Amino acid sequence: MLEPLYTADEMRRAEAQYPGFPDTAPELMERAGAGAAVVALEEFGEARDWTVVCGGGSNGGDGRIVARHLQEAGRRVRVVDAKAGDRDLGDPHVIVDALFGTGFTGSPRDDARTLIDAVNAHDAPVLSIDLPSGVDASTGEIAERAVAADITVTFHARKVGHLVAPGRFHAGRVHVADIGVESSPTHVRAANVDLLGVVPRRSERDNKYTSGHVLVVGGSRGLAGAPQLTALAAMRADAGYVTVAAPQSIVATLEQRLLEAVKRGLPEDDEGTLAANAAGAILELAGKASAIAIGPGLGRGAGTAAVVRRVLAEAELPVVADADALFALEPGDWAAPRVLTPHEGELGRLLGRDSKEIAAHRLAAVREAVERFRCCVVLKGPDTIVAAPGAGEIVVSLGRPSLATAGTGDVLTGIVAAFLAKGLEPQLGAAAAVVAQQRASVVAPQHSGLVAGDLIDVLPQVLG
Repeated sequence: MLEPLYTADEMRRAEAQYPGFPDTAPELMERAGAGAAVVALEEFGEARDWTVVCGGGSNGGDGRIVARHLQEAGRRVRVVDAKAGDRDLGDPHVIVDALFGTGFTGSPRDDARTLIDAVNAHDAPVLSIDLPSGVDASTGEIAERAVAADITVTFHARKVGHLVAPGRFHAGRVHVADIGVESSPTHVRAANVDLLGVVPRRSERDNKYTSGHVLVVGGSRGLAGAPQLTALAAMRADAGYVTVAAPQSIVATLEQRLLEAVKRGLPEDDEGTLAANAAGAILELAGKASAIAIGPGLGRGAGTAAVVRRVLAEAELPVVADADALFALEPGDWAAPRVLTPHEGELGRLLGRDSKEIAAHRLAAVREAVERFRCCVVLKGPDTIVAAPGAGEIVVSLGRPSLATAGTGDVLTGIVAAFLAKGLEPQLGAAAAVVAQQRASVVAPQHSGLVAGDLIDVLPQVLG
C-alpha cells in the first residue's frame, strides 16, 4: 500500500547495511552503472552517439561505468569530465546526466550550472543517473536550476525528489534498478491503489447510518454547485446518509439535483452567505452525523468565518475543512480530528507566504502547517502530500493532469468526509481519498475535457 521514498540520509543508511560496506561500495557502483546502461539501451537502442556528463563524485563514477557499457555495446561515447573543466557536449543522439546524485543539496557551482544549462539547451533526449542534477533527493527542491530529464534511472528505490515538485517535473519517467540493497523504513512513503483496501465495506449488519453519515456545510448565493459536488462525491464514496446544510435561499437549487441528500436551510446575511448564528443549527445537526465537510462554496463573509471557527472548535466529530473554510482559519484546540485540504495558494495564505514559495518548498510547507494547526494537512497538487502530527508524510501521485479543473477539490472533500465517517483515522483516510480521486481521473473516459462530475460518476467503479 505504501512504497518507501528515500531521502539522501536514508539511502546512505540502507547502503551501509550492505554486507562488507564500505569495502563493497565499488560492487554497488558497478551494479548501479550496469543497471543504468541496460535501461539506456532499452530506451534508446538505436542511438549511436552518446555524451556522458560526469561529476567528480560517486554519481560521476556511475556515469563512467555507463559509458564503458555503452562502448562495449558498440556505441560511440564522449565522456565530459566536469571536474577537469570539460564543457563540449559534442553532437550526441542521447545525453547521460551523471553530474550530481542523491547526495546533492544546495546550489550548483558556476561550472556545474554551465553544464546544466548546456544539457538543457541541447535537443538530444536526456537520461539522468539517480536524480536529475540540481534536484534535492530529500525534498524535491531546486535551489537554482536542474537538468530536465526525459528518463531517470535510480537505484534501489525512488527518492522523495522523484515525486515531490518541483523535482518531479524534471525527472521524466523514473526507472528503478535493483542493486541488491535491503529495504528499510522511510519517513516519507508513496501510496498506491492498494491503499483503497483499508476503506471499510458495508456488511449485512450495516444500515444507512452505520455506513457513514456526512454533514456537508457549504454553499452561498451563486455558489450552490460546490456543496452539490461534495455531497454527491460523499454518496458515491459509499456514505450511507448525507445531509447538506446551506443558506436557506439556495436550498431550492440544491433540491433540483441532490435527490438522495437531506437538505437543511440555515440563517443567512443579505449577501446570501451564512450568518454567524447558523453555527448553533450546524452543531445540532452534527449530533446525528459521523463526519462534517465544511467550506465548499461557503463564501467569505464575517458570518461564515465565525461559523467555521465555532464548528471546528466545538464539533465532537471529524471535520474536513476546504476552500472558503480555510480563509479565516486559526490554530485551535480541536475537539476531534481535523483535516485541512489546501492547494498552494490557500496554504500560502494560511502560513503568510507567497504561493510560489509554497510551490518551491512543498514538503517543508506542509510540515510547517501540521506543526501550526496540529492536525492532518493535505497539500493538493499532482504530488498531493498528506501529513499529520507525529507521522511521516504520504505522497499520492497517481492522477492525470486533467484533475487541474474547477470542482475537483470539492469532490475530494466529499470523499475524505465519507472515509472519515466510516471510521478511518485522518491521515490514512485522507490519503485513501486522494488515491480514489486520482484513480478516478485515470478510469474516467474523459482524459481531455474532464469535469469534476466525471470523477463522481466513476467512484463506485474505483472503489469496487
